[in-house]
Amino acid sequence: MAERVYPADSPPESGQFSGNFSSGEFPRKPAPPPSTYVIQVPKDQIYRIPPPENAHRLQYLSRKKVNRSRCRCCICSVLATLFIVLVLAGISLAVLYLVFHPEAPRYSVEGFSVSGINLTSSSPISPKFNVTVRSRNGNGKIGIYYEKGSSVDVFYNDVDLCNGALPAFYQPPNNVTVVKTALTGSTIQLTTATRKEMRNEKTLPFKLKIRAPVKIKLGSVKTWTLTVKVNCDVTVDKLTAPSRIVSRKCSHDVDLW
Repeated sequence: MAERVYPADSPPESGQFSGNFSSGEFPRKPAPPPSTYVIQVPKDQIYRIPPPENAHRLQYLSRKKVNRSRCRCCICSVLATLFIVLVLAGISLAVLYLVFHPEAPRYSVEGFSVSGINLTSSSPISPKFNVTVRSRNGNGKIGIYYEKGSSVDVFYNDVDLCNGALPAFYQPPNNVTVVKTALTGSTIQLTTATRKEMRNEKTLPFKLKIRAPVKIKLGSVKTWTLTVKVNCDVTVDKLTAPSRIVSRKCSHDVDLW
């Protein structure tokens, strides 16, 4: 009996596939074209084993990442420490304020005598001022040490006429201290306009500037050195002794450092 030859199934056209889904059959993957090679590499080797030419770059990036992480940890530690210090300082200041109830001292000018200013001549002048300053410490538990190195200056407009210093002393709590100081100036050359202005003034306005280093005593503890700044506008009736104060106004400020 002669064998029958059946025609082979023609390959599916593009976009078509053969197979029977109902029977569980799926289309086969198309065969690669001639002269094409497919190399299968395990996934873990693709990520874990870089090519030799890129190994040094991977090592560099790994070190850079580690250094960056360490730097971030260091910055975070510094910021956390700074935050804790600020919080503790704020709590300490709050406790001190509640315990001592600090109050700024008050200053006023009680005496202001002028001499040695001759406006009838063009020669340099050598003015003298006797200034009396009243300091009131209204704190019940805080004392003030006035240290050496203070300065006291008297100005007319922008002309520095004389200077001196306050004596060093301690002012206890709830105390009023009156300090007298003599200020002198030498060979001060006034301009013709300034002389004329001072001669025509019925009252003479001066500026008194005081800069005093102080230390605050809180119980048995003394603080670092602070600087008290006192600025006073003082107007007198004449340039000869005794002079009478017509008006006075003082303001003060403190430099903590």
